[in-house]
Amino acid sequence: MFGLAFAMAGPAGGAPAGGGMMAQFQGLIPLVFMFAIFYFLLIRPQQKKAKDHRALLEALKKGDQVVTAGGMHGKVTALDDQVVTLEIAPGVNVRINKGYIASVKQD
Repeated sequence: MFGLAFAMAGPAGGAPAGGGMMAQFQGLIPLVFMFAIFYFLLIRPQQKKAKDHRALLEALKKGDQVVTAGGMHGKVTALDDQVVTLEIAPGVNVRINKGYIASVKQD
């Protein structure tokens, strides 16, 4: 049993056979390709979306019609650094964190 395991391990009692620097480089190539795929399919689009959301929040002004992340529609009546006051019905104002503004409705 052990004889078969040692025979399959290769020369020098388990050391990888030949290749040297080229074998190490060939082992690195798939990792580089996987990182590139993750970057272009996951990381880059997420960073772009976050940048667009920050720009939307900085351009927010009084009177804008907005939709929150929870789906509530309202009109911005007051702005602070982190808090937005929305009028969701005549005379009904709610305060929410600015980060929960999902989009600005276009009229």
